[in-house]
Amino acid sequence: MVLGMSLANFTMVHVIISLIGIVSGIIVMFGMLGSNPMPGLTAIFLLSTILTSVTGFGFPFTQLLPSHMIGILSLVLLAIACIALYAVRLAGPWRSIYVVTALASLYLNVFVLVFQGFLKVPALHALAPSVPPSEPPFAVVQGLVLLFFVVVIIGAWRRFRPAAALA
Repeated sequence: MVLGMSLANFTMVHVIISLIGIVSGIIVMFGMLGSNPMPGLTAIFLLSTILTSVTGFGFPFTQLLPSHMIGILSLVLLAIACIALYAVRLAGPWRSIYVVTALASLYLNVFVLVFQGFLKVPALHALAPSVPPSEPPFAVVQGLVLLFFVVVIIGAWRRFRPAAALA
């Protein structure tokens, strides 16, 4: 039992929250490329991504795992993103800091999605059957995801100017 739920139900809630974070984050990411701040959807993205990391610590464990390190890193990035967006309102260098930290936290969520996909989806698991996955198909997919995010983060860093969109 976790938070009064069976482990299966807790896992389902965690996955749903993660998917909400990923889908809303991808929409916000493309909004950044067009200087569209999307305040409501951004709040959903940040909150659900924070909840994803927090609920990740609810699973039973006996030692600190790489997944916990990703969760800690994501929470630090999200805290910085929230400060940049809500406390200092993207003033000066905080616009760039927000873009990088928010999208890096989205990347970490997608990284975990791909990792879990290779563990749980039979067709993907057949391509990389080791646990954790380490075969070339897994490395290629993760490399492509990383490359995509690097390109998009650079693009958003250069193009996201929410004040210009509001003027």
